Amino acid sequence: MPVQYKDYYEILGVPRGASDAEIKKAFRKLAREYHPDVAKDKKRAEEKFKEINEAYEVLSDPAKRKKYDELGADWKSGAEFRPPPGWESFSGGQTFRGRGSGQEFEFHFGGTGFSDFFEQLFGSRMHGTGFGSRGAFAEEEEFAERGRDIEGDIMVTLEEAMRGSVRSVSVRRPAGRSVKTETYQVRIPPGVTEGQKLRVAGRGEAGSSGGEAGDLYLRVRLARHPDFEVEGHNLIYEAELAPWEAVLGAEISVPALDGRVNIKIPPGTQSGQKLRVRGRGLPTHGGVRGDLLVVTQIAVPARVSDAERKLWEQLARESRFNPRD
Repeated sequence: MPVQYKDYYEILGVPRGASDAEIKKAFRKLAREYHPDVAKDKKRAEEKFKEINEAYEVLSDPAKRKKYDELGADWKSGAEFRPPPGWESFSGGQTFRGRGSGQEFEFHFGGTGFSDFFEQLFGSRMHGTGFGSRGAFAEEEEFAERGRDIEGDIMVTLEEAMRGSVRSVSVRRPAGRSVKTETYQVRIPPGVTEGQKLRVAGRGEAGSSGGEAGDLYLRVRLARHPDFEVEGHNLIYEAELAPWEAVLGAEISVPALDGRVNIKIPPGTQSGQKLRVRGRGLPTHGGVRGDLLVVTQIAVPARVSDAERKLWEQLARESRFNPRD
């Protein structure tokens, strides 16, 4: 089934040969612009934010980017794209064959935050027991078989991981010679983590001969945030300091998911030093929250005035500090 092609480089506004740093910079700029919490047009911003996240999900991951780039001459086929033969087993996307019919069926997801293009190239569509072997008497005797589980990815923002949410997720599945769409309300509990699977019981592949249906599993992929990295239940924020703030100490304001927080920079703070703000990270399943880790980066001015230059020269003459000693 052809799907709408996604040009991830165009979405982020970077050339195909862009460096990792250029891709990260482009993502952060766009993610800040279209973050639903700050944009005026919430609905449009939400869709754009998901598209930007999907592009960054692929281009920031060396393995995914390599697979995406290796589409080669087939990387763009007009407005629609069909993966080359064998791509399903290569990339993780899956179809499966119906019982004895020789026909291929596909499950497609909606409302997960990822496009059909991403799901077809990088998603894992089905797993579990599969159709059991029925031996030589398959035509004469029917056995109840449980349907297979189906699996997809769901993009969860850090705000959702903080507060929890309920999402409408649709699954397009085969129904005889036609296709039907079913929509389920999926609860995302506070404190979900990257890779965690949300189970929707009995919403997988239908069983046969009276067998029970399989389950639907949605694997959590935390949306990238323009300000924070995630480490377990901790949030990591890089704070830039002026040289005099690092030397003399200061009090600065940094963002958290639930508002801003003031922290003290001790005198003599080094670049790369971690300052911990307890209880301002993501919640755990027990209700306790992780921490906000502020990583300091010392920034220097790219240009200085004549008066500033004289002050720096005076400091260089009078200071006995040598970082190479």
